[in-house]
Amino acid sequence: MASLNKVFIIGKLGADPKITTTGGGKVANFSIATNDVTGPKEARKEVTDWHSITAWGNLAELAEKYLRKGSSIHLEGKLKTESWEKDGIKQYSVRIVAESIQFLDSKSKEEGVAAE
Repeated sequence: MASLNKVFIIGKLGADPKITTTGGGKVANFSIATNDVTGPKEARKEVTDWHSITAWGNLAELAEKYLRKGSSIHLEGKLKTESWEKDGIKQYSVRIVAESIQFLDSKSKEEGVAAE
């Protein structure tokens, strides 16, 4: 049976991307906030979720050049679970590895910027 690991999110960056360079090129790490409204109509609450993102290579270079805190993007990627041990306890985190980014801010749209 085949499997599929695909994520699509639209949100805003919480901070400027952190750029590092490895032997394989540039890596951009950043977080995106998405919002959801929950609860009954009379008591609705907006809930924010934060997603950790990693972009490699060309996507990292574009993120460095065009993305800033508050930038709106549509991101497509895949989930990656990381694990490590701390004080004898197994820890986990889930991150999204970017496969494509579409810049939604008007300045980027005018420049015709989109990346895959």
